[in-house]
Amino acid sequence: MAERFDFERQWSLPDETATAVLGKRVASALDNGLVLYLHGPLGAGKTSFARALLTALGVGERIKSPTYSLIEGYIAAERPAWHLDLYRIADPGELEWLGLDALADPAAVVLVEWPERGAGALPAADLAVHLDYAGHGRHARLRAFTARGEQLLSRLP
Repeated sequence: MAERFDFERQWSLPDETATAVLGKRVASALDNGLVLYLHGPLGAGKTSFARALLTALGVGERIKSPTYSLIEGYIAAERPAWHLDLYRIADPGELEWLGLDALADPAAVVLVEWPERGAGALPAADLAVHLDYAGHGRHARLRAFTARGEQLLSRLP
């Protein structure tokens, strides 16, 4: 029988600074690789969260939005890190030429915006971040899908 993971935590994010703080908290709890799916409508803070997480992991270069390039690679805390934005993908088959094999590295940190557009072509998520509007701010819900994701959520300050 397969294990089922339902561990979830939620945060109110009154502004972009709070979104960045949450990204930094996730980075501080990270002790391994991680596949993290970022869900939410346009402007909900997915890229801001990803930038804060990657910066907190030590990426010293400018962290670009991968909206047009689809994927950006970095070295973060001496491990590969990949940031994907699949908003412009109409079919997961379009991802074949991107060389997504590198995403399967268990030490890699993989952040995917709009993961539903790459269904079947991406590694399974350890953790999902759902960002949404809440009044003038945002709301974040983090849900674990694997033991690795559950361990990270349990370590979050």
